[in-house]
Amino acid sequence: MTNTKGRTVSVVLAGAAALMLMGSPALSQQDLTGMVTKIDRTRGTIAIQPDQSGTVGSSAGGPAGEFKAQDRASLDAVHAGDKVSYSVTEVGGVKTITKLKKQ
Repeated sequence: MTNTKGRTVSVVLAGAAALMLMGSPALSQQDLTGMVTKIDRTRGTIAIQPDQSGTVGSSAGGPAGEFKAQDRASLDAVHAGDKVSYSVTEVGGVKTITKLKKQ
């Protein structure tokens, strides 16, 4: 008799891991929107408060995320309080803004 229960668990876990790996790049390519809360031009970082996702009962889009700017010059076009659209990817374990545009 073979251990089908153990084999099934292994297949399910492998499938879940594959979905997570495939899903991450797809999510990072989505255009996001939010409000700039802080810019550190010396370090080349920006903090953005994401817009509300439309969930009932939610008054804010979540905590501001801090990102490294892939192109530091893009930080010169925005200021704290500006509404922006942006794309994020992970580069070397660091969340990095790949596109930043003032709305």
